[in-house]
Amino acid sequence: MRLTTKGRYAVTAMLDLAINADTAPTSLGDIARRQGISLSYLEQLFARLRRSGLVKSIRGPGGGYLLTRAPDAISVSSIVDAVDESVDATRCQGLSDCQQGNTCLTHHLWCELSDQIRRFLEDVTLEQLRSRSDVQQIAIRQQTGQDTGILASAP
Repeated sequence: MRLTTKGRYAVTAMLDLAINADTAPTSLGDIARRQGISLSYLEQLFARLRRSGLVKSIRGPGGGYLLTRAPDAISVSSIVDAVDESVDATRCQGLSDCQQGNTCLTHHLWCELSDQIRRFLEDVTLEQLRSRSDVQQIAIRQQTGQDTGILASAP
């Protein structure tokens, strides 16, 4: 599977934004702290998300990022696409040249799996994730500082 940390972190950061930016912009520093993602990495991801029209930046004191659409109008697949990530289970990136230029025995199986994953991610929105009770419990823990995160333990 080719969904790497880039896609995972982008979805995580966008979900954090959906949870925390209802009334005011959210800074990347706050997302980095809550999610344990490096600030410089988030800056790279949010540049792509902004170019794709999923977020907008607000400058100045109290600035940060806001979603450009309602959370129920942003699918997980649109986030993954925005950061140039692919959801591809094939070895050949779907080019059918898996075996020295020819299609391998299981090529179509992995293509079908990739299609299923894509359809699944297209059907999941930030709002659906945000409304899940497990996500809400984790968000509360992170907001109250009870979650140490990766960066909090760094020297």
